[in-house]
Amino acid sequence: MVKEKNFKLVISLCIVILVLVFLVSLALGKANILSLKQDIGKIILINVRLPRVILAMVVGMGLSISGVVLQSLLNNPLADSYTLGISSGAALGACIAIYINIATSKDIPIQFMAVIFSMLVFITVLKIAKAKGIITTSSLVLAGIIVSSTCQAGVSFIKSISDEDSVSIIYWLMGNLSSKSLKQAFILTVFVMIGFFFCVKYSSELNIMTLGRKEAILLGVDYDRVYKIFLVVCSIITALCVSLCGIIGFVGLVVPHIARLLLGADNKKVIPASALMGAILLLVADTVTRSMLKNELPVGVLTTLIGGPFFCYIFINRKNTMEN
Repeated sequence: MVKEKNFKLVISLCIVILVLVFLVSLALGKANILSLKQDIGKIILINVRLPRVILAMVVGMGLSISGVVLQSLLNNPLADSYTLGISSGAALGACIAIYINIATSKDIPIQFMAVIFSMLVFITVLKIAKAKGIITTSSLVLAGIIVSSTCQAGVSFIKSISDEDSVSIIYWLMGNLSSKSLKQAFILTVFVMIGFFFCVKYSSELNIMTLGRKEAILLGVDYDRVYKIFLVVCSIITALCVSLCGIIGFVGLVVPHIARLLLGADNKKVIPASALMGAILLLVADTVTRSMLKNELPVGVLTTLIGGPFFCYIFINRKNTMEN
């Protein structure tokens, strides 16, 4: 009963904070829309700030949901789309599509390439981590680093041969929420919300799956089917976010830990709480980078600066716990 009250309190607070941050984010920016002509202010508000604010919330939600699911599926607190190389794979696929489109004047779907490469990378990471028969925390992280480094090398190669277009690719890769349309924001919102409702619907199965494959099957869960569906959902959400906004690291690592610290390990509560917290975190980070700094900083840089030390803390803390 106490935990249920805590859940309602956390969700209520998150909703209130998100609404307040949403309004503040719309109001803040390099230009003061109140001092401009009504038509110009309206254009800036609707065509520039609103899509960016919506994207910040939706991408934060998507990456956080993926982080919760991956950590639960793999029973690994260090797992998320960034540390497992899924983001790097999606970025490589998107960069290949962008380069081919520019070089050949073709129109290869960037989102499609990002999804395919993200799935291929994640499968490769799991295969490498399971090379000795058992997936451990260290083997999974190392496999993610290896594959992610390979993908980053591929991205670097594409940047080196893209000449004058490399600047825009570099800025995009650092995590950039600007210059997006309301249509793009709406499409991404639809996909992320579908993934969110699916994850919430199967959160009970996800809780059981954390016990292990044998135990889950004994309790009536179609482990292999649900496992694959979850992986596909996480890969698609991550790939769509990356293909549109570039790599925004560590959101899916930091947010689920905060949610579990407040609410425990029940994914029925952690998934919706993480979705709201992820939206708040990325929206605040983007608002800071675009309105409170002299020169705009890609939001992915700020989230990595926050997430890097947090990742080290979790890794060291888990290692000490295992030794004790």
